[in-house]
Amino acid sequence: MRKLILASNSPRRVELLGLFDMPFIVQPADVDETEWPDEDPLHFVQRLARQKAMTIAGAGQGMVIAADTIVVDGDALLGKPVDPADARRMLLQLRGRTHQVYTGIALYDTGAGRSHESVCRTDVPMRQYSDAEIDAYIATGDPLDKAGAYAIQNDAFHPVEGLQGCFASVMGLPLCHLMLGLRERCQDVPDDIPERCQRFLNFACPVFRSILGLV
Repeated sequence: MRKLILASNSPRRVELLGLFDMPFIVQPADVDETEWPDEDPLHFVQRLARQKAMTIAGAGQGMVIAADTIVVDGDALLGKPVDPADARRMLLQLRGRTHQVYTGIALYDTGAGRSHESVCRTDVPMRQYSDAEIDAYIATGDPLDKAGAYAIQNDAFHPVEGLQGCFASVMGLPLCHLMLGLRERCQDVPDDIPERCQRFLNFACPVFRSILGLV
């Protein structure tokens, strides 16, 4: 088994990768995350995930796992808010509407010199939360380090209703995509990752069978 290296210090990604029960180390990658002119969201997250993986691949031996997540509302890419006022602006913009979350993953096997890349796109329907709920949520500080100014897993705010896509991808690491990538690179992976993911997130996933080719 190759040593797994997670090129991120995101607590959400650390938690999700931990569901594999496979030892890994955390080695964050520092890359320029500036969007290129006329770059579409899919290529943007794919490029950043690749850059993160290759940055870490040059510093150690093992299987590097990198990811990048962006929130897209129409033509607007929503990153992390710069302050509480910016968080409020984003939450008002997203309220009661459906936007998209793109998460790109890149795996790089430093021993074999081979990589695997994929992108998960998820439609995210936001509920009609109130202005008071926005203010209370911002006061917790939780939105300030989240793209789009929300965490889908925040039970108190509960920003999303009726999700029909990959919950883990919106959190930052689509586990079925990662499972397929690791197996493609001949890495042993537990068979019950979808079940572990659903139990951990308390979410009945409607898409894992199609992602894994089980239907």
